[in-house]
Amino acid sequence: MNEKRIRMALRLFPLFIAFLFVVCAGVICLRSHRQTAFAQISAFSEQLLEANPELEQTVLSAAKEYVSLTNREIKENQFLSRYGYRPEDFRRDLFPELLLLFSILFLCTACVFLFSSAYGEKRNRKRIAELTDYLERVNTNADGTILQTREDAFSHLQDELYKTVTSLYQTRENAVAAKKRFAENLANIAHQLKTPITGASLSLQLLASVPDAHTEQMKKHLQRLTLLEEALLTLSRIDAGTLPLSRTEVDIYTALCLAAENLETLLQKNQISVEIPDKGCVVFSGDMEWTMEALMNLMKNCMEYARPGSVVHCGYSENPLYAEISIWDEGPGFDPEDLPHLFERFYRGRHAAGNGIGIGLALARSIFELQNGTLSARNLPEGGACFEIRLYRH
Repeated sequence: MNEKRIRMALRLFPLFIAFLFVVCAGVICLRSHRQTAFAQISAFSEQLLEANPELEQTVLSAAKEYVSLTNREIKENQFLSRYGYRPEDFRRDLFPELLLLFSILFLCTACVFLFSSAYGEKRNRKRIAELTDYLERVNTNADGTILQTREDAFSHLQDELYKTVTSLYQTRENAVAAKKRFAENLANIAHQLKTPITGASLSLQLLASVPDAHTEQMKKHLQRLTLLEEALLTLSRIDAGTLPLSRTEVDIYTALCLAAENLETLLQKNQISVEIPDKGCVVFSGDMEWTMEALMNLMKNCMEYARPGSVVHCGYSENPLYAEISIWDEGPGFDPEDLPHLFERFYRGRHAAGNGIGIGLALARSIFELQNGTLSARNLPEGGACFEIRLYRH
């Protein structure tokens, strides 16, 4: 209630100032009018007495009687009209008085306008700052769900912001709950797969003494199922936010070399070499083991599409914002239709090579994103597929 009274008083204050200026201007004009009337009567009396000195007492008596007349009696007096005089014959230059009057009124209007504008702008900026601060607290997950209600020009905007934020909170909670359920279901599926895979592996070991084509085929299928089960468990941990990631300084050159060493057998089998030039020490804050896992998936993808005898190239650099890693091959590059879907889970391209299950690239992107990084893919102008990783400093 007190705040409403204060706002009302602040709104009436400019009107009060304007009224005060108008009153002052009226007083000044009235004083100027009286001064003009006095000067005119004084000049007339002076001229009359210079011509007729003996009429001094008569003129002074007439002046006293004139002072005692009321405004109505003076206005109704038309004595000089009998001799052909009109009010216009006694007009004097009123320009200075009018200039003063209009100057005061203009100054008054300008002051009120400037004061109202400055005050309104200040209040608007304050309200905008409050609403901006509210949205910033919401975006930083601070306590921004309550917003003090005010009745002003921004009330409707405030109500809509509150409704939108409340709806977004509810949507986020539902999405987090759905993601958690998805991660739990994925983990359950992976664990359910583990039991029959283990049983089948034990049975296969018993049959190993009598190897045949069917046994080898079963072995390959079980290996693929084992990889699928491990990938599903990893993805479920990522979705649930429980993947154990350490935060240490990771040297990029070391991580690339270790990833290539772990793929040495596959590289030799496919007659592919990896080129990793030493460009000095470039580090970022992350997890060495999971970074190696992601780099291995990218190198493996390049290896599968590279021609025998070709090279998988690696490079890295840094700037004040991020460290960048590039891995590219000398193959035909990505199919343009596959590029938008490369990092989708279980997606396999039209010309997919190997026996992959379509999780490697999705897993690699998730690992780098957990380390404040990004992973993208493109085709090189001279041919070949290229993966680009950016690991941001903050």
